[in-house]
Amino acid sequence: MPNVTFKNLNGQGITMAAVINFPAGFNESKQYPAVVVSHPGGGVKEQAAGLYAKKLAEHGLISIAFDRSYQGESSGEPRQLENPYISTEDVSAVVDYLTTLPYVDNDKIGAMGICAGAGYSANAAINDRRIRALGMVSAVNIGQMFRNGWDGSVKDAEALPYIEAGTHARTADARGNDMAVMPLAPMKEEDAPNNELRGAWEYYHTPRCQHPNAPGFTLARCLTQIITYDAYHKAEAFLSQPILAVAGSNAGSKWMSDDLLARAASTDKTLHIVEGADHMDLYDVPRYVDEAISKLAPFFLTKLK
Repeated sequence: MPNVTFKNLNGQGITMAAVINFPAGFNESKQYPAVVVSHPGGGVKEQAAGLYAKKLAEHGLISIAFDRSYQGESSGEPRQLENPYISTEDVSAVVDYLTTLPYVDNDKIGAMGICAGAGYSANAAINDRRIRALGMVSAVNIGQMFRNGWDGSVKDAEALPYIEAGTHARTADARGNDMAVMPLAPMKEEDAPNNELRGAWEYYHTPRCQHPNAPGFTLARCLTQIITYDAYHKAEAFLSQPILAVAGSNAGSKWMSDDLLARAASTDKTLHIVEGADHMDLYDVPRYVDEAISKLAPFFLTKLK
């Protein structure tokens, strides 16, 4: 599992940090299918993305988990920026890197992600035809989540105050004030609005899976980009690749997987429901992760033939 760094060619001067996982018996003189694995919002490659990447490699795939620009061990200032347009382009930047590796078959590259990383992977697949198959786990379209709420019950127009808040934050930033932050998951247990999101607090802020590079917040200025962003923009026309979405039966976020599958142009799209799991359970609970992998690994091996 070598740690690698490479230049992101998308114009921000970023150096990306990633971990590559190789299958057993790897021979660099051969070519293999490869999968890019994107982490949840607020996460890093050492958490859920790294776990899924490692397990995909155990099934014969090269996999690469990476830190998004401005996050984790990837470079970029200001730190913890969560610009969804850049995050989408980061997926393609990793694909750029994979195409330079002689042991990666450029015609057999897939992408998957967890939570917001799944939404970014979907958006990248819409934009980038080198991505031949799309996998999603507990998918979140970060724009939908911020403007419509965890369960999709808030109308778009009601999110206007968040754009206002982001606008004010940008002005304050420009004037040299300390950059305002906002949580991507509850920062304290008592901040969790329900038990499912209490799991997000537990994941990021307790020994369950906390990591020093994953503080769990982003910058308030990002609201001006996040609120109007649609990870599924033009999926009706351009998302024609095979899709497998995995969601928990108890996940409040499941509607965002349903929405992508309803909108995508693809004629090869499947939703696998993990019974008894909620959104966060699919990050690291062994029996639920193993069930997800039991569907994702053969999906990629089949579709990346």
